[in-house]
Amino acid sequence: MNRATKTSVAVFGTIFGVSGMSHGFFETLQGNIPTKIGMIMAIGEAHKMWPHGDEPAFTLIPNFLITGIAAMLVGLAIILWSWYFVQRKHGAAVFLGLFVLLLLVGGGVAQILFFPWFWLVATRINKPLAWWRKILPGKIRKPLASLWPWALGISAALITCTLVIATTGFVPGAADPEVALSVMLSCLAGSAVLMPLVFIAGFAVDINENPGQPETPPS
Repeated sequence: MNRATKTSVAVFGTIFGVSGMSHGFFETLQGNIPTKIGMIMAIGEAHKMWPHGDEPAFTLIPNFLITGIAAMLVGLAIILWSWYFVQRKHGAAVFLGLFVLLLLVGGGVAQILFFPWFWLVATRINKPLAWWRKILPGKIRKPLASLWPWALGISAALITCTLVIATTGFVPGAADPEVALSVMLSCLAGSAVLMPLVFIAGFAVDINENPGQPETPPS
């Protein structure tokens, strides 16, 4: 198993699973009231903390309370699956299916920009990474691998800050909601830019830790 690749998937799976649970929590706070199938605002006016804190979501369940419960359960399932089962046979497929389900039961819409990439990386957890061995020369693997924990930590911190600001609007020292929005979008962009480095550096770690695997794909 490619340890670093699996850890990267688990960390981001956990963050977005918690995000889905957060959407679900605020949806339950809106109570046992109907909602139209389609786009909803996970955070209602009574619990909205800043002007941009609506947290858009999509649901196929025409009830806020049931939608919220479903989102929290699926978000929890994603967290558990990310750490304990994603490396198993068909684990990546189930991982993708859970994220699609989260999207459809009110877990938030922004995640659709990220989870397809997490799934693609998850499909490499038990693969020999032969293609990456070919395009990552040995002389750059070690320095690239040394970047992995830092890139993972910074990217995870930035996406976590994005999600916290999206919900609360809180940025230390920033009273203007537009400033908070700019900080949130900057954190989002920074995390998105770092994610490819996280995954590629993780591949470098796994290649270095599994030197017996073939350098080129088998014919």
